[in-house]
Amino acid sequence: MNRGRVIAVSLALAGSLLVQPGHADPAPVEVLPKVELVGTTPLPGSALPLSKIPANVQTFTSGQWGPQGSDSLTGFLAANATGLNLNAVQGNANQVDLNVRGFTASPLLGTPQGVSVFLDGVRVNELFGDVVNWDLIAPGAIASIQLIPGSSPVYGMNTLGGALALTTKIGATEYPDHPGGSVTASGGAFGRRSYGAEFGGRQDRWDWFVTGAHTREAGWADHNASTLRQLFGKLGYRDTTRELNLSLQWADNRLNGKQTLPLSFSDIRQAYTWPDLNQNHLFGLTLQASQALGEAWRLSGNVYHRQFRNRNLSSNANHSPGDDADAPPAVNDASVVTQASRGGSVQLAYANKLATMPHHLSIGLGLDDGRARFTRSSQPAAFTRDRGTTPLGPFVPETDSDADTRYSGAYASSSLDLSPAWTLTLAGRYNLATVSIRDRSGNAPELNGSHRFSRFNPSIGLNFNANPGLTAYASYNQGMRVPTAMELTCADPAAPCKLPNAFVSDPPLRKVVSSTIEWGMRGKPSAATDWRVALFRSDLRDDIQFVSSDGLAVNAGFFQNIGSTRRNGLELDAGLHAAQWVLHLHYTYLDARYVSGFLESSPNNSTAGANGAINVKSGDRMPGLPRHTLKLRAEHSPGAGWILGLNLVASSGIQARGDENNADANGRIGGYTLINLDARYAASPRLSLFARVDNALDRRYANFGVLGRNVFSGQGASLDVANARTEQFRGYGAPRGLWAGLQYSFD
Repeated sequence: MNRGRVIAVSLALAGSLLVQPGHADPAPVEVLPKVELVGTTPLPGSALPLSKIPANVQTFTSGQWGPQGSDSLTGFLAANATGLNLNAVQGNANQVDLNVRGFTASPLLGTPQGVSVFLDGVRVNELFGDVVNWDLIAPGAIASIQLIPGSSPVYGMNTLGGALALTTKIGATEYPDHPGGSVTASGGAFGRRSYGAEFGGRQDRWDWFVTGAHTREAGWADHNASTLRQLFGKLGYRDTTRELNLSLQWADNRLNGKQTLPLSFSDIRQAYTWPDLNQNHLFGLTLQASQALGEAWRLSGNVYHRQFRNRNLSSNANHSPGDDADAPPAVNDASVVTQASRGGSVQLAYANKLATMPHHLSIGLGLDDGRARFTRSSQPAAFTRDRGTTPLGPFVPETDSDADTRYSGAYASSSLDLSPAWTLTLAGRYNLATVSIRDRSGNAPELNGSHRFSRFNPSIGLNFNANPGLTAYASYNQGMRVPTAMELTCADPAAPCKLPNAFVSDPPLRKVVSSTIEWGMRGKPSAATDWRVALFRSDLRDDIQFVSSDGLAVNAGFFQNIGSTRRNGLELDAGLHAAQWVLHLHYTYLDARYVSGFLESSPNNSTAGANGAINVKSGDRMPGLPRHTLKLRAEHSPGAGWILGLNLVASSGIQARGDENNADANGRIGGYTLINLDARYAASPRLSLFARVDNALDRRYANFGVLGRNVFSGQGASLDVANARTEQFRGYGAPRGLWAGLQYSFD
């Protein structure tokens, strides 16, 4: 993938006329234009110029998010990437849902996943639930991000709406001349204190890079504290024909969520119930290798091993005590996911000519295999005055299961220059997936079973380069995802599950197949300006959705195939790079709708029938996805070491989950406009000072909603199950926050 980076190839061709008598001045220097290289597969060796890529690929480097002072990759992408928005489901900035063209990469079990995420060519969607834990990725380790939209088949499972390819830093690139590093410290709002350091260098053919960070904060809301400890290291060897990298990834994090809040709660900083704690621990090793085989061929590959553990403790109201006067008012649910995964990929890349036409070919194999143990137990509890829980008894085991998941695939990608102006791209991947589930408790043998899914997904694209500054393209591609172990064991309407769910024996689900058509143009009228426009349509067959069951607990329900869905969209980008100014404008129009009608149990919807069901019709909009999103990045360098920046993000309103028929009396969650400010000052070549203000206008806003039942309807938001009322619950964004810090570089 040539590490997915934007590589500036500025080779000066000196008109090397030797100074002869009568030639006092050398010939003028010609500078070749910058060439953006884009990886077309997860492994290195497949990079092509952007002008040959039939998709609206976006690339970002650490040099772009560094000056903005972003404390997370998802926060940076939310402010700078086209076609992308976030949902604050948990109220914790490290646990957001990231949506690309209406498809999701989420850390929450039970969220249907539609975006694949890679770190140095290794798929980091966890095999159990396909979730993406953003908190495990150290931002200081990332050198570049590629956002590849569409159903690109070579990226394998879950690439329905796009793939996110992250490439880590290399010591030889970051510190090419001599070893060096930096230390960073910052602090500010919400009790946040963050410390980080990095060190890298090279010695002959060897190089190294290591970075670590420790962040602790009380959180912007009550019972919302987080602690992140992240470490990444890489040791590399490289010469003219080969490259070898061994990297280590470690994280140990505690994340407290605040949950969504009913509209009747005026103070958005309070928690609905607490605790809501996730503890994530990761240890991972990855070995990458690449070897040139002559001038035209390159063999590359990787192998990896990941040990991941998630411990979850969540507090919930007992919505259905029935006639039992002694039933506990609250329940604590505890679950543990322990997963060991391993796998690898191998790829052979060719760059030469087919007849007289330049040709790039990549063929590869990939395997991801893992076993996860899932245990779940519950505990009777009572509520304190501030809606925390107090245990009334021991935890009682409910589920103990193993899930084995194996994804394997073979792919090929070909790019052929039919002429200097026309490029044809063909690609395809055959996927085979098996998911096996076993009961460990001995009490649920009906869980035991194996599920198998397979499919070949093709892709075709055509590029026309009218001139070096203008490209037009069109493409069609397909992708797939298969039901996860969680979805397969929670698919029976008669036996709804909780999330993290208790496994039951359920009817089988079908795989989801996506088809994406994209048309686009991009231009670079001058060295200082560029623009892009893209139109797309993604159709899903046999889409899977989590359907709420009794409507009392918003995390109870089941998964089902709901038929077809469609996402149409328009993306516009424009950029200006002047002497002291950098301006980027991004606009996204997204129309995400259900194509097939279906019945959904949503008794908290004001239009629900006597049985609690709503009729979702063809044409109803999907929840959580804004139709219009506008982003502006303005950066000014007035001199004297200063860089001043502004990010504006404006979003239209969204539908709440549970309002899939778009008819609930609460209506949509309103739109919002946010402004973030940042500044950086180079006090000396070694010392930099920086500051950042998020939500500078202190707007109260929500970017997520769900219909639920508020049992805290008594005086002072006290528990009153008998008079519980249906409400729209909202996931709010953080209020205004200010942080400042310093970075010191050393040799």
